[in-house]
Amino acid sequence: MTAHPPRQADTGVRRGWAAGVVCLGLFMLGMDLTVLNVAVPQLREALDATTAQVQWIVDGYALMLGGSVLAVGAVTDRWGRRRCFVLGVAVCGASSVGGALAGEPWQVIASRCGMGAGAALLMPATLGTLHHMFPEPELRRRAIAVWAAVGGLGGLSGPVIGGWLVEHASWRAAFWINLPLTVLIITASCLLVPESRAPRSAAFDAVGALLSTAGLLALVWAIIEGPHKGWTSAQVVTGFALAGLILAAFLAWERHVRAPMLPLRLLARPGIGVAAAALALMSFALFGALFVLTLYLQGVLGYSPVEAGVRTLPLPAGLAVGAAAAVAVQRRLGIRATVVSGLLVVSVALCVWATTTAQSGYGHCALFQTIAGVGAGLVAAAGTESVMESVPTEQAGLGSAINDATRQVGSALGVAVQGSLLTAVFTARFVEAPAVTATVPEVADAARHSLLSVPDQVGLLPPAERMAVLSAARDAFIDAMTLTATTAAAVVLLTAAAAARWLAPGTAPLPPAHTRPGPLPEAGTPLSD
Repeated sequence: MTAHPPRQADTGVRRGWAAGVVCLGLFMLGMDLTVLNVAVPQLREALDATTAQVQWIVDGYALMLGGSVLAVGAVTDRWGRRRCFVLGVAVCGASSVGGALAGEPWQVIASRCGMGAGAALLMPATLGTLHHMFPEPELRRRAIAVWAAVGGLGGLSGPVIGGWLVEHASWRAAFWINLPLTVLIITASCLLVPESRAPRSAAFDAVGALLSTAGLLALVWAIIEGPHKGWTSAQVVTGFALAGLILAAFLAWERHVRAPMLPLRLLARPGIGVAAAALALMSFALFGALFVLTLYLQGVLGYSPVEAGVRTLPLPAGLAVGAAAAVAVQRRLGIRATVVSGLLVVSVALCVWATTTAQSGYGHCALFQTIAGVGAGLVAAAGTESVMESVPTEQAGLGSAINDATRQVGSALGVAVQGSLLTAVFTARFVEAPAVTATVPEVADAARHSLLSVPDQVGLLPPAERMAVLSAARDAFIDAMTLTATTAAAVVLLTAAAAARWLAPGTAPLPPAHTRPGPLPEAGTPLSD
């Protein structure tokens, strides 16, 4: 019997389902990054965990993901992208079961680190697989826009999902939710997602992989620990120095080794280096602002953790709109103009956020989130497209890893730096307030470092003094928040100027649909002469 190639419609449907499976895995990854944030009080009480243990329960995932994703991306291209995707999902699922059954804090920390390692396997494979499945420029552009939107939705929706699970079940449900997702994703992947890998297999750069992982782990660790131990503490300074030395050794090794894990010529391309920097600094501004936003919603507007989580939904909604719009904007204006436009929109949103006053309500907050989300969606979709357009298809996993690593480092740095700036300014303003200097010194000392701890610390004061201290805390926090927003807006504005100057224009606008050639044949279909 003669085998006939599948019809284009059937192929398109199958690719759509396969892309949906890949994006579901990415959504799970993003959700796991933030789903435990609102479960911290219940988890701490149930396990009798210390503050340091709780910190590593939350941060262990990001540490492992950010530290190992670059090395794993190179392995993904060699070993097979679907294989790495399935293995990463399986590791996340198995580690989640361990966390759900844990009885000691160290077991939960180990589970979160295991989930981060699985996420490092999964994340580069998602974008590399989409890059392979959609060789047509227009379809690939749409797929990357969906990828950017889903990735943001997962991370930004994590607190909402976690809050609902904690309220209706327990903190363990934030781990159990991964089990059915794992089974579904692995089964669907084996049925729908095609395997792809680099056509040629060079020698694996084991030394480069070890150096990059060690250097990034030290860097992310120092960034995470900075706000807690102090940026000038011996441990943090040592962490940054060690990261600098190891990463310098990594670059020197990559420059001279015959088959480098990360060809440095890739980073020299404006479509990769400048776009990755833009994505990192956008993540710096956005995730730092999101951290401050959650404190504002709970400490100033008085929402519970679950209510605050629900009220952050305008941000992912705006991000989805921005990512979808990026396809049309990029088609008309090109990559560079889309990235610059998105950065300018984010800077405008941060300027709006910087005008917050004590009388501002949730409407002002929702406006900021919506505008920032739209701008972030434009940057995420077009910036990722710039990186992936600039790497050869056989290095799609590595290109994805570069994109992922820079965004993870930028996000961690944004939370750490903006959180530290917020704490320093809040403390200075709060301690100097007349209402605070007039209270019992012990109460002021205990309450001054965290807005959320103030109500508990001043509960025994007379009503008039208590209200005065709470008002001083609110005013001090808003002063600190507007300063962090202004700083983030300046960073994003400078990034937009740099992108306008140095980012490659990207693919030229496509001609009208009726003048374009038909879609490329599926992988494996022979081309006629």
